[in-house]
This record gives sequence, structure tokens and C-alpha cells, in this order.
Amino acid sequence: MNDSFSPSQRSNASNHALHPGSPQTPISPLVDVDGNKQSMKKNDSEEEVVSVSQTKMKPFDICTPKQVGNLVKLKPPLFAKNREKRKEMKQESGKGIELRPGMVHLKGYISLNDQIKIVKVCRELGLGEGGFYQPGYEGGTKLHLKMMCLGKNWDPQTSTYGNKRPYDGSVPPKIPDEFLTLVHSAINDSHSVTKPSESKPFPSISPDICIDKDESEQTICAGLPVVSFSIGDTAEFLYGDENNVEMAKKILLESGDVLIFGGKSRKVFHGVAAIKKDTAPLRLYEETNLRKPGRLNLTFRQY
Repeated sequence: MNDSFSPSQRSNASNHALHPGSPQTPISPLVDVDGNKQSMKKNDSEEEVVSVSQTKMKPFDICTPKQVGNLVKLKPPLFAKNREKRKEMKQESGKGIELRPGMVHLKGYISLNDQIKIVKVCRELGLGEGGFYQPGYEGGTKLHLKMMCLGKNWDPQTSTYGNKRPYDGSVPPKIPDEFLTLVHSAINDSHSVTKPSESKPFPSISPDICIDKDESEQTICAGLPVVSFSIGDTAEFLYGDENNVEMAKKILLESGDVLIFGGKSRKVFHGVAAIKKDTAPLRLYEETNLRKPGRLNLTFRQY
């Protein structure tokens, strides 16, 4: 977020390029937060930057701290709550769509209760060692995002993975077991969606990084899948065979959606064009105090 959490923050830019499936988004389950400055990633190895002075800061809190005192908190109107409930009831949990050979979109795969748990776990990890921060470069230029790497650290300055974060020596948290279970379940359930004549089932992976930056060349060449969780505000996601926004296809990634791409689509160009404000489930905000506007994205890969 712009002061929210996100693997990367993007702003509206129709002339921006998509990032390719290989040198593309951050990798180890990279946990990032997209905020109200929406932009598209130009390339997984290219980041949009803004010039600011390099300062060491405490971990970024992806949730708004609870107010103490007699502050009155207004509850959402009843019609808004009922609309949310109807939406939940209508939502076909886990309904899968094969967007193209090797790319599957699981709509509403993550239940609202699990989304709430994911935000709470990410917040707890994000406030500890190796938690959410705004990465940058030696000269003081910083990326438009708040990021936390799980498993291994991605250093944007050297474009390399390591076991520690260079600027403060912190060790990235491990990927929680409950996240790994959800990743494996999503991959298994995606097999019922793929067309045998066009796609092979996604191979099993052992995610050891969560970040939106590409892993080793071996796993890319093997077509091992990337699994992405979307939590919070809806994102306009673009993808295509060419690094051309005008020719890209667009889908909406809503809170609870899972996107998986591997095999023939492992090197597809992709990026987030915009974040739709105030589209996250009301209960998600109410039970987590997740910052608004913003989107939490967890991207799992095998290094």
C-alpha cells in the first residue's frame, strides 16, 4: 500500500510494460501490499521507484493499530452487511477457470475465515524480525511498496537471494505450515480444471520462498508453478504473451482468489494495472483492521 502493505505498489500506467514470467515479480513467498498508488510492473527485474532518503525504520504495520479511549467506531449500514452476506453465499468457492494452458484462476478459493487468519499471521510475522519494510537502493531511492520475504531474502539492489537482509541483517521468517497446506491444496484442486489435451497437471512443489521475484533458472525451465494468494482490495491483473499492455488480457483478482501459473505459462508476461479501492470484504476489515486501501499478495515459489 501507499502506506499499506504490498509486495509491490503500482500506479495506473497504461504505457507501462508487463513483467515476464521469468525475470518478473518478487519471489519467496513474497508478501506484498498494494496500495492506492496503482501502477504496473514493468519487468520482474525492474521496479518502479521514488526518490526518498534512506532511513532505517521499524517494521511496517499492515493493520491500523487499535484506538484506545472513548473513540466511537461507526458500524457499517445493515444493507452493506447483508450485501456482503449475499455475496458470500453466491460465491462459488474454488470455482476454477483455465485462463490458458498452464494458468488457472481459482475464484473465491480461500474462505473469509482463512483470509482473516492469513492477515493476522502476516501481521504478526511482519512486526517481527525480517518483517515488512520499504526496500530501496544505496543512493536512497526506494521502491513503491512494503515487502516481507519468507524463506529467503530478495535484495533488489543486487537482484540476488540470500539468507539475511543486507540492510539490517535480519533473517526472513519461515513460511507458516498453514500457508504451505493451502498452496498444496490449491495445486491439487487446479488439476480438475485443466484440460488434459492442452495442459499437463501442475507438478507438485515444495515452496521455500514467498516473494514476487523469480527463483532459480532450473525451476523456471522446469515450469514449476507459481501460486499467488490475493487478500484485500480487488486487483486488475493483466497477462499476455507479449510485453504489451494494449494486447494483454485482463481479469479481476478479488479477495480470496488464487492464481496459479506454470508449464506453458510459466514465462507469461503479467502485472497489476490498478487496485480497486474499498472492494475488500467488510468483515475482513472489521476483524483485522487491515489498512485501507490496500491488497495483500502472497506469491509462493520453489527456489
